Amino acid sequence: MAAVPKYTLLPLSDSQLKGGGDDSLFKGSGMTKRGAIAALSYMACAVLLVMFNKAALSSYSFPCANVITLFQMVCSSSILYAMRRWGIITFTIGEPWMVPDKSSPSLVPLTTLLQTLPLSLTYLLYMVASMESVRGVNVPMYTTLRRTTVVFTITVEYLLTGQKYPPSVFSSVFLIVFGAFLAGARDMSYDSYGYAIVLVSNISTAIYLATIARLGKSSGLNSFGLMWCNGLVCGPVLLVWTYFRGDLEITMNFPDLYSPGFQGVMLLSCIMAFFLNYCIFLNTTLNSALTQTMCGNLKDLLTVGLGWMIFGGLPFDMLNVVGQCLGFLGSGLYAYSKLKGR
Repeated sequence: MAAVPKYTLLPLSDSQLKGGGDDSLFKGSGMTKRGAIAALSYMACAVLLVMFNKAALSSYSFPCANVITLFQMVCSSSILYAMRRWGIITFTIGEPWMVPDKSSPSLVPLTTLLQTLPLSLTYLLYMVASMESVRGVNVPMYTTLRRTTVVFTITVEYLLTGQKYPPSVFSSVFLIVFGAFLAGARDMSYDSYGYAIVLVSNISTAIYLATIARLGKSSGLNSFGLMWCNGLVCGPVLLVWTYFRGDLEITMNFPDLYSPGFQGVMLLSCIMAFFLNYCIFLNTTLNSALTQTMCGNLKDLLTVGLGWMIFGGLPFDMLNVVGQCLGFLGSGLYAYSKLKGR
């Protein structure tokens, strides 16, 4: 297997990053320095993407969440295709660097593409449900309900891999879920459809992350390769789906379609979606599906604050503040246990 040269511009996978030496944050730590960077990068990208998506769906009242997802997929796949053809990135672990691929039109073997099919299908459900859930509830309640994803993640990891966690992890999970219920107890903007979509989004997220953790280490693909397979499978499916739903026609007749502000928000949303997907793959394979979920909870502090200031929605009250603080405390407890290697 060819070694990855030292001039690699972007980290690709856990096998590349963990190769050689003790890279822990400090002695006995359960997280590497690169794992911490991947986690922080994910949180920054996630906050920005939620803001841009919410701006398109709420501020500009764009009615087609699936079209935004389609644009993001097309943009991501186009960037990956160009970078691979130009030899800037690779798709497989150990692939010779800086060698343009002129062989297969799909750039990956068909058997590998079929192997990642479960990941691609769960990714499609995850993307569509996540995008629709942003529209269904206000930003503070969205982040509050999304925090319960950790319960589904632990359950799915146990069912798929038999993964078990120590009492400190379950204590942090309890604080997060209890805080989420407290924070949302007085939400007067209850919407049964919106809440149901967030629940579907939570379940699909848990399955998606657990699948990444499993296939990311057995398919032979790095983070870019997994992203490429997702786009190759999901792009055409989502295009057909949006066409028959009439979303494409609605988009062409959207009043603000040619507005510079709307186009700018859409462009930034597509760019951030690319980086977010990369960070999700990297963080999940470097750390774990549960760590990825916990990172989603930690980044909610900034998301809630920005959502309150920019979009409004949930009125301020002490019960909500206590609930939010308990959720962040639980995430912090998990982070502490992870750093200590427990």
